[in-house]
Amino acid sequence: MTVSILYVVSTPIGNLEDLTPRAVETLKKVDLIAAEDTRHSGRLMQHFAISTPMLAVHDHNERQRAQILVEKLSQGQSIALISDAGTPLISDPGYHLVSAVREAGYKVVPVVGACALIAALSVSGLATDRFSFYGFLPSKSSGRTQKLQQLAKVTHTQVFYESPHRIVAMVSDIVLVMGSHRQIVLARELTKTFETIYGGPAADVQAWLLADHNQQKGEFVVLIEGAEEEQLHDIGPEEERMLTLLLAELPIKKAAAITASITGHKKKALYDRALELQGK
Repeated sequence: MTVSILYVVSTPIGNLEDLTPRAVETLKKVDLIAAEDTRHSGRLMQHFAISTPMLAVHDHNERQRAQILVEKLSQGQSIALISDAGTPLISDPGYHLVSAVREAGYKVVPVVGACALIAALSVSGLATDRFSFYGFLPSKSSGRTQKLQQLAKVTHTQVFYESPHRIVAMVSDIVLVMGSHRQIVLARELTKTFETIYGGPAADVQAWLLADHNQQKGEFVVLIEGAEEEQLHDIGPEEERMLTLLLAELPIKKAAAITASITGHKKKALYDRALELQGK
């Protein structure tokens, strides 16, 4: 194996057979595996008879360990980075390590494989031409609803991860902020025995979750349909109040631009409404 390379290796999110032959070969041949949790990954290594030494690299020690691993690369060693499941760095540790390795001038090579967000997106039935991934929303309802309000008018598919003890609260907040008819999809326990993909209007998905406690278990990918373009032209009372206040002091174009930059609303719609308010 080529020396002084950091391999970013995707591991299964459930089904062990999703570990690619290339990933197995890489994990066997590198000098060291940087694993998020060595005990958790130990079971995977045992299954594939991989005896390569492992070093724990997680959220709490990554910056420190990054310097150690860069030093090992400087000595001609090769290293594989893995997380507990899926592709490293995607809502998992690894960003600081990859940045440090690249800054030090060493090569970083992806060994592709499972990724929960891509797997969920591919079977969701929602638009895939454009999408955004936000990881986990804030754990408290106040922070979660605030973030959802910021995203309510995004017109492309939005993808999130969520844990079992917050999934009901998250879906409830989606209903509250984005409305009961917004289409959402829950992808639960992907590639595992109880894999479930369920979608529909947010209120229906909420009722389905509450009706069966078993569907609240496991790891979730949550996908939200983008807002329809025409929804962006509906100016709410807060936007109109802000626009009115600014119009008292500023020209129409400037007032509309400032309101748009603060609220995220379409500037053209605000400009048209400002003309109406001014009777022009």
